[in-house]
Formats: sequence, structure tokens, C-alpha cells
Amino acid sequence: MAETLRRVLARCSAAGNREESAAEAGPPLLLLGASGSGKTALLFATALEVAGEGRGPVLFLTRRPLQSLPVGTRTALDPLRLQKIRFQYPPSTRELLHLLCSAHEIPGPAPSLLLLDGLEEYLLNDLGSQEATYLTALLLDTAAHFSRRLGTGQGCGLVVALQTQEEADSRDGLQVAMLRRYFPAQCWLQPGASGPGEHRLRVCLELGGLSPRTEWWVAFQPQGEMRITPIVHPSE
Repeated sequence: MAETLRRVLARCSAAGNREESAAEAGPPLLLLGASGSGKTALLFATALEVAGEGRGPVLFLTRRPLQSLPVGTRTALDPLRLQKIRFQYPPSTRELLHLLCSAHEIPGPAPSLLLLDGLEEYLLNDLGSQEATYLTALLLDTAAHFSRRLGTGQGCGLVVALQTQEEADSRDGLQVAMLRRYFPAQCWLQPGASGPGEHRLRVCLELGGLSPRTEWWVAFQPQGEMRITPIVHPSE
């Protein structure tokens, strides 16, 4: 899924004019950033990208409905893509676990992408590492189940967003370290210097040693428009 997110960011930037073919699901991706950093917007942009690839639908899990949609992508208002995104709103950890355990009962075509926004909201109430590991393993198992239903050469991708603290603490660091064992690819959202009326952040995409880190500047305008600019390092 890291390749899919990279494709989303490239197509929305000045350097992303060329068409690229759809990639396979790839390794699961962990999306990390502080509150309000733009994780949900990038998740939804990724959902729209996969929804237009002609494969299965997208399953988007979150505790509450999205308040707004990103408008910085050319596909943001495509009704055919929006129809392929299935939203589910498990209100508690127990309901999320029940939904994942009953994934084999979901009718219709198997999802080609499983998204979970706000993993930290399901790890409240001092859940220990054992419970967090169980939830993570269940997410991975559910994506694997959908992949088997889709058949050879397709696969179901998995992207999980986790809120990190602006000021790092030991508990936050241990939680991220534990999750990184299960997610070979990570995407870090870091705040940048913002101008009047905009929110700017740095997006760092790491593929777990499979390729060099790729970075972009992402600026969210007051109307929700998402403007993306690739960061080119002098050595490149």
C-alpha cells in the first residue's frame, strides 16, 4: 500500500503528470502523525485511488463519519469511486473486534483495501501490549482473508492510521515500536511552517528498506484543497 500512497501523492503534485499502472497490494502501511496532521485526508485520497483501479471495493473503518472530503485530488468528486467506498463505524474496541472476526460474513465482493482510521481510539482504557498485538494481528488476518477471496495476483491492502503525541513519551514510543514490527512500511506526517490560512506538513514515506525514503510537502488550504509538492534532495 505504500506504493499506492506514493502514487496518490505523485499524481497530486507538479511532478505527477504521467499515468502509472495500479500496483499490487504490497506490505501493510502504518500512517503516523499528531492530531489534525492530515491522516484522514490521506487515507481517503488513498481510498479514492484504489476505488478507481477496477478491483474490489474499499472498506473504511472509523469511529465517526468524515466531516469533510479532501478536494485536492482530481478524483475527489467522482461519484463512481465514492460508491465503491464502504464506511463502517465501530464505536468501541469490542465492536471493532466483532466486525473483524465476522469479516468472512460480509456479503458481496471482497474489499481490495482495508483502512482503519484512529487506531489509538481503540487502544484506550490502558489496553496492554497483548491486546494491542491481538487487534493488530486480527487486522492483518482480515486483510489476508480478503486477499484469498480476491484470488491470485490481486490481494487486499491494509493501511492503519495511528495518532502520535506531539511531545514523544515512553508509552507512545513503545506502542509505535511494537506496531512497526507488523507494518514493514510507514508514512510519517510531521508539522511544517504554515502560512496564513493553511496547514502545512512534511510527508515521509518509508518502504522498510525496499527503496529510499520519499518526501513531499502537503499544504491544506482553508477550503480543504490539498496541494502537494515533492521534496527533492540535492544528492538526488
